Amino acid sequence: MWAAGARRPGLVLAALAALGLALEVLVARRRRPVREVLFFPSRPSCTEALLAEAVSPDDTPGPCPCPLPRGDCAFSRLLRHLLSARRSLELCLFAFSSPQLGRAVRLLHRRGVRVRVVTDAQYMALKGSQIGLLRHAGIQVRHDQESGFMHHKFAIVDRKMLITGSLNWTTEAIQNNRENILIMEDAEYVQPFLEEFERIWEIYDPHKYMFFSKENK
Repeated sequence: MWAAGARRPGLVLAALAALGLALEVLVARRRRPVREVLFFPSRPSCTEALLAEAVSPDDTPGPCPCPLPRGDCAFSRLLRHLLSARRSLELCLFAFSSPQLGRAVRLLHRRGVRVRVVTDAQYMALKGSQIGLLRHAGIQVRHDQESGFMHHKFAIVDRKMLITGSLNWTTEAIQNNRENILIMEDAEYVQPFLEEFERIWEIYDPHKYMFFSKENK
């Protein structure tokens, strides 16, 4: 009798644990996967509150003195999705010169997110490119050494969210160009982009770079 009673607390705890796990699975299933389309140009807006919140989620950021308007817009939504990364971020970008997006990527790196960047060799050397700052921060960057452009424009957040479209990550494109971004959590579409990133990452391994022809060796 005593032995049977002693087992009851253990059975109750096991049942509660199973119930908690079931509830977690149910909540996860009920959360609608992200599916969003953003169109640009996006009006200039203050992003300091978003960046400050990402640095210290528990602190209330003070007012920013800049004159830019606050509020929701295509760019702020893109930034918010990017800052949602918790484990990994793969970037495959032709041009990357937006200071705000550059700050966000460096912030994620400092927060412990594994960041990898693939970019175009010619455009990463242009004035205003964020690539040098990313490398200086310790972020892994690889680039092409081909005659054609590395013209992809996509990002993968935590290996489950795809951000892709016509938009170059430049202030000019964000504020002035007619562009689009598709954001989705759908494994059927995310997986091919992951595979493409890993394929290019391997091809652009710096150990395989050949800056001089065999004739010049």
